[in-house]
Amino acid sequence: MSETSSTTELRDHFEISALISGFFRALDERKFREGWAGAFFTDDVRTTTPVGTAEGADAVRLTEEALGRFKATLHLSSDVVVRRTPGARTADASWNAHMTHVHLDSTLRARGAGADPLFTVGGVWEGGFRRTDSGWRMSRMLVRPVWTTGEPPVLAAPVSAAAR
Repeated sequence: MSETSSTTELRDHFEISALISGFFRALDERKFREGWAGAFFTDDVRTTTPVGTAEGADAVRLTEEALGRFKATLHLSSDVVVRRTPGARTADASWNAHMTHVHLDSTLRARGAGADPLFTVGGVWEGGFRRTDSGWRMSRMLVRPVWTTGEPPVLAAPVSAAAR
């Protein structure tokens, strides 16, 4: 017995939505063990974010570095819209996100007394997804901020773990 088209669409939507939620959870938990990104990205992923554009392993490093600029983060996703051609092993999706970032203590000290500890972003994410032997993975990711509050991080130099 084969799955109906609508059952397949629902399953793909659920799996892609779960991948997005898991990715956001991984960002916030910061458990970047060797190979962590393989659960979310294809090897040739291309990411475009406010801190830059990168491909493959460089995209993973840039993601880790961007999060290293903060003491903590909380990423919330909603309204996932998945578009997939029946029978295709690829899909596109977009979703809204609310992202709260807590500045490092060193950042707050550098900005002086009364500096806002939060940098908050509301935005839209767009992704390309590919079905692999291990399930859906992101092959393309674009972050498009719509609004921000607070001061963004200083992007001049990478933050080392010692600065936290």
